[in-house]
Amino acid sequence: MVLFENIASHIVREFKKYKSEYIEARLEQSISNYITYRGRELESISKISNIGGNIRSYINGGWGFSSFNKVDDVVPYIEQAIDQARLVSNEEGELAYLSPVTYTLSSGTNIDPQNIPLAKKKQLLDEYNEIIWRTPKLQTSVIGYSDVYKKSLFINSSGSFIIQERSDYVLRLTAIATNGSEVQQANISIGSRDNFDQIQGLHSQVEEMANRSVELLEAPQIKGGEYTVVLDPILAGVFVHEAFGHLSESDFVYENDKMRQIMTLGKKFGSKDLNIIDSALIPNLRGSYKYDDEGVPASKTYLINEGVLVGRLHSRETAAKMGEKPTGNSRAISYSYPPIVRMTNTYIEPGKATFNEIIADVKEGVYAKSWYGGTTSMEMFTFSAGEAYMIRNGNIAELIRPVGLSGNVFTTLKNIEAIGNDLDMNQGGGCGKGGQMPLPVSNGSPHIRIRRCLVGGV
Repeated sequence: MVLFENIASHIVREFKKYKSEYIEARLEQSISNYITYRGRELESISKISNIGGNIRSYINGGWGFSSFNKVDDVVPYIEQAIDQARLVSNEEGELAYLSPVTYTLSSGTNIDPQNIPLAKKKQLLDEYNEIIWRTPKLQTSVIGYSDVYKKSLFINSSGSFIIQERSDYVLRLTAIATNGSEVQQANISIGSRDNFDQIQGLHSQVEEMANRSVELLEAPQIKGGEYTVVLDPILAGVFVHEAFGHLSESDFVYENDKMRQIMTLGKKFGSKDLNIIDSALIPNLRGSYKYDDEGVPASKTYLINEGVLVGRLHSRETAAKMGEKPTGNSRAISYSYPPIVRMTNTYIEPGKATFNEIIADVKEGVYAKSWYGGTTSMEMFTFSAGEAYMIRNGNIAELIRPVGLSGNVFTTLKNIEAIGNDLDMNQGGGCGKGGQMPLPVSNGSPHIRIRRCLVGGV
């Protein structure tokens, strides 16, 4: 980063030579490691180093953007970004005001994954793979591990100078079992911010995952229909992120007439017990940071408060267009992309009910856990749970085949009738939008109970 700091003053001087309402630069260096196993064998190990940056210019409502891999001469890229902005400027526009910031992150600990020997990482994955392959009837397995260390410098023509650094760890394991024509799978997805320890010590969970893939071969399939459904914190978190969180990203709302009418502040979407929050301020989560990629301070944003829509997520531009405050949610996956409005750590705030109280009065229902995947289209969603059980007379009963849940997000929010006291945050996923994926985020929830949820087999 010494290199970046040395050229920062040069970039600022160059900014002053050009006529532009606003210019910013983001420089970044990163080192990533990837280890993959397919079946019993190690498939690949790779290490990738990147260094580069980008320039953005804003003129009369138009943005110009240029990215580069050589940071020693940025003048041509400043000119390119300004020329682009002039070319597309066609209206009076503005950005929400931002006070200049000077900030240098001091982590206090050595967070660089390169300081963890590769042999230690491989040994851990070897142990997990060995556990998986003790399981009979296993057809194959996949293990994917990655870590990345990233340091970035942000400067703009308003006088901001921000240095931040972070590391991310992700581990995904899948066991696939077969018995003739029947094929079933189970998986684990774990993520961590700055802490390798969180993906260690998972041996019992890996064994349970592999055994569950085999147990699913004999599990019955549910009869499709409407059920009372209890979601665990992982699946409830995925629901709130995918089905509702993306609808709260203001670039999507501003550009879509239908969603602008639906996502009207003050509209009631659930009971008084329902609160949905996005916050990058929670320590040690993968969606956390001090400043976003526009230099805006991170914030805690209530999207739904006591069942009422009260907020949405903003960049500086969308905040100005909609007459609201910026929320610090403008993010880019790397210097190759311009920042866009993205979630951080999105979750349902905990209520008061215990898990036993949530299931106690369910005569026949479904307990859905974890997830495989899903799709959303406007306000409609379909998600696949990774693990599911019947609930009978207030008790968790037999394991069933994975189920799919579908419906309208706004109807489903209104049908949430119990919210647990056991908030948990899932860090094993990554968010995709605008060709930028997987962006580090986390999502979470306590256990929740939803009435009249449409359930089918997958």
